[in-house]
Amino acid sequence: MKEKGGSGKGDGEGVTLEDLKKKMADFARERDWDKFHSPRNLLLALVGEVGELSEIFQWKGEVPKGLPGWEEKEKEHLGEELSDVLLYLVRLSDICGVDLGEAVLRKVELNACKYPVHQCRSSTTTATTATSMKNSNHYSNGSSTSEGASNGFQ
Repeated sequence: MKEKGGSGKGDGEGVTLEDLKKKMADFARERDWDKFHSPRNLLLALVGEVGELSEIFQWKGEVPKGLPGWEEKEKEHLGEELSDVLLYLVRLSDICGVDLGEAVLRKVELNACKYPVHQCRSSTTTATTATSMKNSNHYSNGSSTSEGASNGFQ
């Protein structure tokens, strides 16, 4: 689905990663910011935005899905920070020459192999079990890792 100049709201259409990539490239070029958009600089900016996103949840404890009790202003702020993270991620992938859409689909496939449904759907499966599955050679994708508890997206 592709956005055609509008907000994408209410028209049944959404924005694609390609749309975002083009908008970010145009935005940077129009402002002569390409010279500042090195992978390192974009990554550091992305980390900063993730920090701002984290601040929103910092003292709230566990937050239920749907954010019940949150004011509209808080949800709007959350959307802005999520957008900042996504935009920097899309720009970073573009500058690095990584097709983010393809990379995401490949990663989902790898995770499906690492975490087979029949071993993950049990009510007794915990994050610890998933981590030990991930760290075992049987479910390795060939990469060495020292990541912590897994949620299936690592």
